[in-house]
Amino acid sequence: MPTNKNPFDTATMLEGIRRWVEIETPTDTPDQVNKLASLVANHYRDLPVTLERVAGVNGCGDHLVARSAWGQDKPGILVLSHLDTVHPMGFIERLPFRIDGDSAFGPGIYDMKGGAYIAHHAFRRLCETAERSPLGITHMFTSDEEIGSPTSRELIEAEGRKAKYVLVTEPARDGGKIVTGRKGVGRFEVFIKGVPAHAGTRPEDGRSAIRELANVIHALEAMNDLKRGVSVNVGVVRGGTRPNVTPEEAYAEVDLRVPSIADSDEFVAKILGLTSKTEGVTVKVTGELNRPPYEKSNSGASLYEHAKGLAAELGFELIDTHTGGGSDGNFTAAHTGTLDGLGVDGKGAHTHTEQLYISSLEPRARLLYRLYQTLR
Repeated sequence: MPTNKNPFDTATMLEGIRRWVEIETPTDTPDQVNKLASLVANHYRDLPVTLERVAGVNGCGDHLVARSAWGQDKPGILVLSHLDTVHPMGFIERLPFRIDGDSAFGPGIYDMKGGAYIAHHAFRRLCETAERSPLGITHMFTSDEEIGSPTSRELIEAEGRKAKYVLVTEPARDGGKIVTGRKGVGRFEVFIKGVPAHAGTRPEDGRSAIRELANVIHALEAMNDLKRGVSVNVGVVRGGTRPNVTPEEAYAEVDLRVPSIADSDEFVAKILGLTSKTEGVTVKVTGELNRPPYEKSNSGASLYEHAKGLAAELGFELIDTHTGGGSDGNFTAAHTGTLDGLGVDGKGAHTHTEQLYISSLEPRARLLYRLYQTLR
């Protein structure tokens, strides 16, 4: 409990965030993610909520869903947070929780334990008031966002369709900007099969899979169109066995980012349609869009305007932006008014300098609190 009269006391929030950060939660260590999920569940034990814990599958941790005891009979507010981080176990030794001026450092503190915590803190403050919010609130904590949400997507989409509003606690951008649009994300694998031969004595018998991969890379790179906001990145390549053998196999992994559904339809088809230019060599491409584009809809725009007005009342300007990174908001924006980037301000996501700005905690927590109070 706060020691002073300010229910959004920064020191109290920072101490809560520290406890979450000091439990390391790489996506691929479900025991660690579950340890944090248990701590989060304990934070709700004395609050008017029902808790649902969805057992993890396929090597991922559990998902935790906290539903307010009121307002669950009609569409309400869905808050989306993730507990997993990209940092490997032991990274906290390189990046221990520490405070330096206005910055607090730690693995996942900015993306997104700080944001997940302040959304919980705002809900706790709401429960301490006599008045209940007009809408029910459901806060979902997932375990696998950093790998594309393969085990939580179905749950997110189902809850998103039931909700009237979706608030995502991903970190703020560029000095506190809110996110009202994100690119869609596609992931693809390219498998190439050629014909092996001795590169010295029988080069004419060979058909190089690596040479064909070069053709494929040229074709993929040519799809980049920064003016349209389309980017295609060949991020992983492998092939061949020895320098004196014509390579029989080659492989690549590809990332696609697209701003609109129309672009995704066009470029997914182009990538899946790649064919071999060399006789005797086959090219097979698999993959799909794993996060649809999050386009700024009418409902999303009006939700932003509402949040902007609340922020002005609290004394700060809320500016919106569009970003190339995907989030769980991509799964809800097509059918439910979604506002993203409601977490803490800071910098260095996914790096060894990851940090939140302590001065952002109180205004961002108060904004979430006011959204809970005023959305109807």
